[in-house]
Amino acid sequence: MTPPNTRRLIAAGTIGNVLEWYDFAIYGYFAATIGRTFFPVESPVAQMLAAFGIFAVGYLMRPLGGIVVGHIADRFGRRAALTFSVMAMAVPTFLVGVLPGYEVLGVAAPVLLTLLRVVQGLSVGGEATTAFVFLVERAGPGRRGAIGALASCGANLGMLSGSAVGALLAAAMPAAALEAWGWRLPFLLGLLVGVAGYFLRRHIVETPRGASAVHGAPPLVETLRHHGRLVARLAGLAAFNAVGFYLAFLYVVSWLQSVDGLAPAQALGFNTVSMLLLLPVMWGMGWLSDRIGRKKLLLAATAAGFVGALPLFWLMHHPQPAMILLGEAGLVLILGTVLGIMPAIMVEATPEGVRCTAISLGYNIAFGIMGGLTPLAAAWLIDRTVMDLSPAFMMMAAAAISFASILTFRESYLDK
Repeated sequence: MTPPNTRRLIAAGTIGNVLEWYDFAIYGYFAATIGRTFFPVESPVAQMLAAFGIFAVGYLMRPLGGIVVGHIADRFGRRAALTFSVMAMAVPTFLVGVLPGYEVLGVAAPVLLTLLRVVQGLSVGGEATTAFVFLVERAGPGRRGAIGALASCGANLGMLSGSAVGALLAAAMPAAALEAWGWRLPFLLGLLVGVAGYFLRRHIVETPRGASAVHGAPPLVETLRHHGRLVARLAGLAAFNAVGFYLAFLYVVSWLQSVDGLAPAQALGFNTVSMLLLLPVMWGMGWLSDRIGRKKLLLAATAAGFVGALPLFWLMHHPQPAMILLGEAGLVLILGTVLGIMPAIMVEATPEGVRCTAISLGYNIAFGIMGGLTPLAAAWLIDRTVMDLSPAFMMMAAAAISFASILTFRESYLDK
């Protein structure tokens, strides 16, 4: 990247991740209100849609979305895929904000909401991976780790922004107004972010590798025929990231409330501090991997995740707030290392012509299946084992899978 273009290219590469996780956060923040708006108690059909459609649809669509967006990126260029994906997120986000509820549309309201989440799920499946491929390809030797880590930072910024917008609205508006129409405002704002992303991406220069991929063979066929083992290795690499992230930064909020008895505001406060700490850790570890290597840091982090999972969960189970923060800080350091380095090593390990497709498949197998099932599996484990710390065993298993997978990757930080 040349200095004058660096900020614009980074903004273009990260804005989709910001929007994706912004939407995730506001949807979660206003989930109860959305449920009352679109899924009335007296409608069994709507209840079923709420239970089995909305909350699962994003994860079910991610692998398919990875194939679709990855194909566009490998066949027609990174810019085309990124322009498509940001609008495929922004428009449905906006439409959620203007969609009439059940009182106006009847059962059509939850059906339409589900369809909008389907489109978003398709986009999300390819956005994160195509964005970090674009950034890493543009970064060049000696900067791929640091620049690639910024894609992961974008996800954190989006989640923090969504939570902040939701909290500010809840504090500033009367409860009745928030319930009636105020919850829609953050979704409408998503369109502005999407339009900004569209124009940023529409005018970026295609990466040389993205442009050269236009005339390649169908990337999905090529990937399945020749790179199936690589996809499995990529999924294994992402396993610890997927399970660990959903445990440490999503499930832990409800875990702290149900197991430790913390008030919701306290649990969210601890999680917000963790998410803020994660930003410098991810970028710092990406930067460090450009200087001392990626593989050794990833092996150290996953080994620490295996050994440290139980002690860190024990600390978070402690009644003292300082101990809870210490436990979360340990998870931040471990997971931030993997989150920061993973984009660069994935791009460096994957052939150019199928890069976005192969990475999207591996990444979304891990995040869409392993990560998506993590909160449910953690709650089930606690119920079956009557052990409050049992989610730590899930993290240990994922760390072992990723450690074994990382061993199969070569050190690549010095590649030209």
